[in-house]
Amino acid sequence: MPIEYKKNQANFLDVATVEEAEPLLAWLQEKKKPKVDLKGCTHIHSANLQVLMALNVKINTWPEEERFRAWLQSALSH
Repeated sequence: MPIEYKKNQANFLDVATVEEAEPLLAWLQEKKKPKVDLKGCTHIHSANLQVLMALNVKINTWPEEERFRAWLQSALSH
């Protein structure tokens, strides 16, 4: 499973495909202060990125790969 949902945090694991976008949106909308951990993420489909951008979600941990992390940080900067 590319996204593991905990109590109030979504943990991205490996590749987040387009199939994860709708469940991610639904989960984020039902939480009061959701957080996201991208540490294990190696690729994110643009649909998931758009969900994160639209909902202005707090990112707890960024991906380990430097260029991917920099790209996501610039896209998701508040």
